[in-house]
This record gives sequence, structure tokens and C-alpha cells, in this order.
Amino acid sequence: MAPAHVLVPLDGSPLADDALAHALETFDCPITVLNVVTPLDATMSEGGVLEADEERLEAARTHAEESIRRAHHRAAAEERTIETAVETGEPAETILAYVDTEDVDHVVLGGHGGPRMGVVRRLLGTVATTVVGEAPVSVTVVR
Repeated sequence: MAPAHVLVPLDGSPLADDALAHALETFDCPITVLNVVTPLDATMSEGGVLEADEERLEAARTHAEESIRRAHHRAAAEERTIETAVETGEPAETILAYVDTEDVDHVVLGGHGGPRMGVVRRLLGTVATTVVGEAPVSVTVVR
């Protein structure tokens, strides 16, 4: 069954951009782009290493706005429109909460490989692995 509402989390990476391109080309339904601003005191943010300050928080917000702007431009190039959202939190938890509260029935996200422990995490990335394992909806990982 074709999805009725697709969520594409963006983090500014090329694979996330590829995930948006895939969603726009594949699904003829509303698409929401979600950018998660990670709190500076979160374990995945630089706040675990650097002291939190307003300048770093503003830089994170600016990065989110730029990702959203690029997503709108990409959708317009495909003659599509998208909805956008910016949330603050841990990326995987925030994505899963958004799925639960916003009637999303499919997630398309970029996977991130790297020198992490475990084959699955190397293939998908920590956020993608968590979303795939815990989402109550179908998930497509673009690599």
C-alpha cells in the first residue's frame, strides 16, 4: 500500500539530501521534512565536549534553516511542495516521536556508515539503526 504521509529527516548530509530526492521521486503524497536541532547538552552534540553558549545554539538553528531552505528548493525543482518542521531533541527519539504524533506512515532517511562497532551500525548509522528498529511504520534507508 502506498503511504499517505512520508517523513524525511534532514541533517544537512549528502545522504539525507539523497533521501529527500528519493522520497520526492518515489512517493506521490505529502512529504514533511524534519530537521532536528540537537540540544547542546546532548550526548550526540558538541555540547558534550564544548561549553554550551548562545552562539553555538544560533549556529545550529541557522544550519537547520539552511537545510530546510535547500529542501524547499529541491522540492520546487521537482514541481512539488513539502511541509517542514524543526524540532529540538535527540535525533532518533525526536524522529520517532514525530512519527507517533503527526500521522506519518513512512520514513525515508539517509544512512550513515563509519567506523562504529557492529555490522548494522556500520551499514546504517546510529540514528538510522534506532529508527529502523523502533519505528511503528515502514522505513526506507537511502545509502
